Amino acid sequence: MLVTFSSKSHNNVTMFGDIAQSLITMMEFTTEIPGAITAEDVGSALANLEKNLTVAKQQQVLAQNTQQVVDVDNDDNDNEKEVKISIVVRAIPLIDLLKTAISVKSYVM
Repeated sequence: MLVTFSSKSHNNVTMFGDIAQSLITMMEFTTEIPGAITAEDVGSALANLEKNLTVAKQQQVLAQNTQQVVDVDNDDNDNEKEVKISIVVRAIPLIDLLKTAISVKSYVM
């Protein structure tokens, strides 16, 4: 499943459903899709998301001590590694959308 976040003055942001639901949970809003965040609540959603991403980043640093990369099962080249993209990095487009929504006093769908 794909989830698309949209706001009046920003391009749509599309994410895989599991990542999107994690970010919505971090914003401390319901994960029912479709849904909306009112213009008045976008600021608190952004604050909650940034607070929870800080916690996730700290947990990621701890996890890096045990595992930095995941081996890719590839017969052609056994030395290839796949770098895991963190939730913090995946949240960047959504954070930009939320900041834009705040500046234009818009809702987020």
